[in-house]
Amino acid sequence: MEAIRRIHSAVFIIAFLSTLVASPPLLLAQAWSVQVDRVDPGDVNIEPAFRIAIYENLLVELAKTKQFKQVFRSGDRNASGPEILILKTTVQKYTPGSETRRAVTTVSGATKLNVRSQLCTRQGQVVVERVVDGNVRFFGGNLRATHNLARNVAQALEKSDLPAPTLAVRESK
Repeated sequence: MEAIRRIHSAVFIIAFLSTLVASPPLLLAQAWSVQVDRVDPGDVNIEPAFRIAIYENLLVELAKTKQFKQVFRSGDRNASGPEILILKTTVQKYTPGSETRRAVTTVSGATKLNVRSQLCTRQGQVVVERVVDGNVRFFGGNLRATHNLARNVAQALEKSDLPAPTLAVRESK
C-alpha cells in the first residue's frame, strides 16, 4: 500500500514538473496583448470587402488561439501599456477567384491571398515577421480565403517565439 502511494506521488510530481517545464513559453506569450491594425492594401487592387473580412477574421482567429492576454481592435482606447504588440498586415498579392469556375472545374477559379504580417512594439521594433498565404481552391465562397488566411496568420504567430515584454521594451529605449 505504501509503495503504491509513493508511485502515485512520484507520477504526480513528474507530471507537475513536466507541466511547469512546458508552460513558460505559453505564459510568456500570454504576457503580451495584441492590437490588430487595419489591413494595408499595399500596391494591390483588393476589394474593400476583402480587407474588412481579413481584419475581422484576424480578430476572431487570434482570440481563438488564446496566445495573447487580450486582442484589441485598431484605435481601441483600452489598448495601452508597454505589453502591447501591434499586428500590421500588408497585402502583397491577391488573385480574385470565381465560385462558379471552382464549382464546374477543380483546376481554376481559386481565390488567393498573400500578406506580410508584422508584430511590432509601440516603438516600431519588429518582433515577428511572416509572409502567409490564404486561399480557397475547391469549395466555398471567395471570402473563405480571408478566413483561411487569418487562421494561417494566427497559426504562424502561435509558432513564433515572442520575447519577454520587459526585454522588448528595454531594448527599444
